[in-house]
Amino acid sequence: MIALPKHTSVLIVGAGPSGLMMAAQLLRYGIQPVIIDSKAGPTNQSKALAVQARSLEIYRQMGVIDQVLAEGKPAEGAAINRPGKQIAAIPLNIAGEGQTHFPYVLMFPQSKNERLLLDYLTVNCCPVYWNTSLESFKDVEGGMQVQLGNDSEHFTIDCNWIVGADGAHSVVRKQLGIAFNGDTYQHKFYLADITIGNSFKDDFVHLFLSDNGFAGFFLMPQKNTFRIVGNLPAQLNDKAKPELGDVLPCLNKITGTDIEVLQVNWFTTYKLHHRMAEKFSLHRCFLIGDAAHIHSPVGGQGMNTGLQDAYNLAWKLAGVINGQLKESILTSYANERMPVAKALLSSTDRVFNIVTSQSWASNFLKKFVLPPAINFLWKGKAFRSKMFRQISQIGISYRDSKINLHLSQANLVKAGDRLPYLEIFDEKKQQKTDIHAWCAKPGFTLITLGEIKEAYLFTIAKWITQNYPANLNFFHLPPSANNQNVFDAFEVKPGMRKALIVRPDMHIGYINDIVDIALLDNYMQNVAGIIKQG
Repeated sequence: MIALPKHTSVLIVGAGPSGLMMAAQLLRYGIQPVIIDSKAGPTNQSKALAVQARSLEIYRQMGVIDQVLAEGKPAEGAAINRPGKQIAAIPLNIAGEGQTHFPYVLMFPQSKNERLLLDYLTVNCCPVYWNTSLESFKDVEGGMQVQLGNDSEHFTIDCNWIVGADGAHSVVRKQLGIAFNGDTYQHKFYLADITIGNSFKDDFVHLFLSDNGFAGFFLMPQKNTFRIVGNLPAQLNDKAKPELGDVLPCLNKITGTDIEVLQVNWFTTYKLHHRMAEKFSLHRCFLIGDAAHIHSPVGGQGMNTGLQDAYNLAWKLAGVINGQLKESILTSYANERMPVAKALLSSTDRVFNIVTSQSWASNFLKKFVLPPAINFLWKGKAFRSKMFRQISQIGISYRDSKINLHLSQANLVKAGDRLPYLEIFDEKKQQKTDIHAWCAKPGFTLITLGEIKEAYLFTIAKWITQNYPANLNFFHLPPSANNQNVFDAFEVKPGMRKALIVRPDMHIGYINDIVDIALLDNYMQNVAGIIKQG
């Protein structure tokens, strides 16, 4: 085993997707964390499957998107069925067209996410200390003293910050005494990864709703392989170790067909929970991912939410450690992410209860009301766009956050919103790009729009070089017919200008209808809490 260092700025407890993303994001900012996990190694089970557009945007920013797309599989659509009969179909392959570089849901299992992030850590010389558990920690002057252990040894390590990414049974959360409020769903469920011989469309999600239960067939990258989620038949609740063969008769009845099982890769039963931590941070500790919130698997939101927890926290924590941001910015992590988790728990709970309920009213709703409603509504572009924004998580906004400042008359896009995906013709380089590509580098990005004299652009660049050389990138887009779409999106009329400062997580921190260095400087120092480097 590689010897643990005696000190680290950040100790990450848990090397699942959230913890690995946290480490990867810190490395982008030059912070070398220590990451531990009590497991022997990364998961070899698929667990979470869907990677949403917002997470794909993060992977693109990290420069690893090509591998993700090569190993993943887009879902072409979702079919809703009664036994033996399709009653509704939802095309997904272009649901988010024009809203993101990735207008679909990509099936890229948790195991592949973990391997991808582990490779990123390896390239950056950041090992994961497997078989290593957190035993206890306490406050000491200027940081934390932590006791770690494995099968044969105990270690003491000093750190400045602890990030708890250690799952639903988080030791970090328990030792902090933070309540994990919520409940457990009444019924037991099963998960099975199987390869089948039936002629199910293997680029579709298949949902089966019957009066006797439900089953969801979620496509996986391998041909004719699905993750099946279903409610365990009541007669098997007390069986010690049910197997796929035990649930197969019920599954055949729900689907209205005889499932031809070619290979069973994984089968397990479990209970589902919906819980949320009372606090996401305390003292020098933070909770991310399942340590902070767990919920039903509806909509493929869980892993993606954890990845974005890490994405939100990492740039703030790195900025504080690097002496570039005031420590007060760290309060914005919980302020921004707790409302997201709360809304997610509420929405997934409602949908999950409808899907799993076998009451007369629920069955009537699923049989006669939902199918025609879905078929009708999905034809409307506005409804389709709204649903995609919610499922893909590109619609998440932090408009109420205190580290944002909106000084514009525009209403379509406001400070706190995710930066819209907009294609751009770069007049300087004479090539096509997009506004997200402009924000690929670590740090904040200043984007100015409109007719601005070259001398003033030079003055802005000089101001950045003198005051924020390490954490503010700068791009200017002059008016042109090629880029009218960008000006329309930000409501920039002829003769007007606009200034945007995009945060490192691609949410807009500042919008103003004038380009004024004093106002830009005010936002950087007094709102975002950036410390001048000049």
